[in-house]
Amino acid sequence: MTVAHGFQATMTALPGKGDRLVELLLDAPSLPHEDCLVFLVARSATAPDTVHVTEGWTSSEAHAAFFATAEAASLVAQLQPLLSGEPEYSDAIPVGGKAAF
Repeated sequence: MTVAHGFQATMTALPGKGDRLVELLLDAPSLPHEDCLVFLVARSATAPDTVHVTEGWTSSEAHAAFFATAEAASLVAQLQPLLSGEPEYSDAIPVGGKAAF
């Protein structure tokens, strides 16, 4: 499979809520989803309540279909009260790279 659609999100948690935000994201229902090929969660080195998420999907349609599910809505509902504002999103068309853990 090839990553044809991606995006990056930056979320800022309320003070002290960064750990819970990361915990929820690392247990996201998109991780085992077959069309989600990249799902990386990172924290800012200087602002621990700032969290970055990078996702890569097989298509924008697969991404939209997943985010229309009850599972995705439940995750978003759990994340919202932890955030100090609206997440910042930028779309991306992946062209290559590597992620190894």
